[in-house]
Amino acid sequence: MTTAVLNIIITGLIMGGIYALISVGLSMQYGVARILNIAHGEFIMVGAFITWMLFTNHLLNPLYSLAIAGPFLFFVGYVVHRFLFKTLKDRSPSLPAFEGNSILLAFGIMFIIQSLAMVIWGTQIQGYSFMAYSVYLGSIRFSANRLVLLAFAVAICLLFYLFLTHTRIGKAIRASAQDPDAAGLMGVEINKMLALCFAIGALMAGFAGVLLSMVYPIQTTMGLQYTVIAIIVVVLGGLGSISGSLIGGFILGMLGSIVNAFEPGLTMAAYFFVFMILLLVKPAGIMGR
Repeated sequence: MTTAVLNIIITGLIMGGIYALISVGLSMQYGVARILNIAHGEFIMVGAFITWMLFTNHLLNPLYSLAIAGPFLFFVGYVVHRFLFKTLKDRSPSLPAFEGNSILLAFGIMFIIQSLAMVIWGTQIQGYSFMAYSVYLGSIRFSANRLVLLAFAVAICLLFYLFLTHTRIGKAIRASAQDPDAAGLMGVEINKMLALCFAIGALMAGFAGVLLSMVYPIQTTMGLQYTVIAIIVVVLGGLGSISGSLIGGFILGMLGSIVNAFEPGLTMAAYFFVFMILLLVKPAGIMGR
């Protein structure tokens, strides 16, 4: 295997890890809470800027920010669902009406968060240097922070998958996603599960923002780009499928790495091309039913 091919593969794994982490939160919010959260990228942006602020002002290790930005956004997500989306659902005449109205509400939340972020942090591109030294895998050189990003992204996704499959709360979440009415009859408190799922989605977005800030420049207008990527991954993996989002994230990361190696300017175009083909050929996604 040549050095160039190995470099593409490892870069694709790094991109795929962060894409999987970004999309699994949105998959939770849509798959269970039935909210296509257009503001998902803004939660990622807030997590990134909290990390940047703590590092530049207090020299706090960005990895420690996982325990700060994540829980903070979990709380914000819970409050947003409890006081906005739940109220909207209670007043909507049907589930399809709620899903349509929730998208409009999410757009409003997106612009509010973005505007507040611009007031607090400005509009300039920001960044910091953390573990920027090089390490070698064979003859290939990588920045240490990218490998740390991959390790933590994979670890968080794995722990989250184990949480869903091996805990009572995780089983209740999966039951609520498959059949909310039946889950309610079995004693699952559906409203709490919906709020919890939305909050977990915000938590995962916060984690993604922390890890992204370690490697990439950040900006208060960066949210929409990552929302679009998350939507593409969720559709690629199958709407509402957590495992599909994990698989879809790594597939899209690998595609992005291949395209980026030849023509970086066509990366997003390649993502949208795959998105359109998928909608025409297999709209249910890889793991969708």
